[in-house]
Amino acid sequence: MGKILPPGQFETENWPILHQGDVYQFDEQTWDFRMFGEVKKDISLSYAEIMQLPKTISTVDMHCVTTWSKFGTSFEGIALHELLKLVQVNRDARFVKIYGYYNGDRFGYSANMPLEALLGDDALFVYRWKDENHEWQDISPKHGYPLRFIPPASFYLWKGSKWASGIRFMKDDEAGFWEELGYSMTANPYKEERYR
Repeated sequence: MGKILPPGQFETENWPILHQGDVYQFDEQTWDFRMFGEVKKDISLSYAEIMQLPKTISTVDMHCVTTWSKFGTSFEGIALHELLKLVQVNRDARFVKIYGYYNGDRFGYSANMPLEALLGDDALFVYRWKDENHEWQDISPKHGYPLRFIPPASFYLWKGSKWASGIRFMKDDEAGFWEELGYSMTANPYKEERYR
């Protein structure tokens, strides 16, 4: 399939760095990943436990609401569907919020998405990447190390929480960090859903 540039976007080979707040300083002793909300039982995973999970490599196109698009970046990480095997999600949970660190608050950043859209190999909690100009390397702290969510290309990249810290399963959709500030709840780049 050829590259399709969403409306209002330009293509770049770079991976620009944009984020709110401080760059999270990873501390393996205090870091964990939580799954909670509409589940039978909350689960908390250490960094070592996360890194023991089966890995997926996917090539995902990234589209940032600030108008850049980067095609053909490969990521290695843990697919969200692998994490679902560890937790019993209630049947009526149809949405998630994926959290990330923001200025020291482990749940300070969040992005909402429908769970159904995240069940493929292109919804990944990543730690390594490569592209035409770079060999495999860890994502940098500014890109969200140690774990960053990369959403499918059908979402703008603000849905990709940096310094990912957990998933809350929800019955009803609920605005995340940027959505509360007026950005689109659905955020489809191909429909140019930038703002509410």
